[in-house]
Amino acid sequence: MGKINLMILSALLFSGCAEYLPISGGQIKGVVTPAPEQWGAVADDKIIQFETNAGQAYSVNLWVVEVSGSLHVFAGDKRANWVEDIEQNPKVRLRAETSIFELEAVRVNDAQEFELFAQAWEAKYGNRPRNENVDETYLYRLRSRTN
Repeated sequence: MGKINLMILSALLFSGCAEYLPISGGQIKGVVTPAPEQWGAVADDKIIQFETNAGQAYSVNLWVVEVSGSLHVFAGDKRANWVEDIEQNPKVRLRAETSIFELEAVRVNDAQEFELFAQAWEAKYGNRPRNENVDETYLYRLRSRTN
């Protein structure tokens, strides 16, 4: 069974589907760029690279949506490694194409903002988030760092 999984993973990697796999990495590379006033071009990407750093750089490919002019990333109800990192250090970096944006992640606890997020998620990805209880999920709004 292990050989079959390895073969499938290898086939996905070599067929250009690697960006859709939740494979983690280290520090992302690119040109640090000031955050744009409008996130439309970044939000149009289906997947972005997202880096946290709670001691050691950790990056992962994530889906992203724009709500009311802000980008949002979502972990559902899972405390993924990147969620654990944000809980310790909210400073994050996002890479879109060759640009890196240094941002801060703020957990969303407002039900109305979550509903707007869920609508944007459905419009972009074709389905609503599985768990829509804002108190049980990990939704983060990304904003410019306040230093």
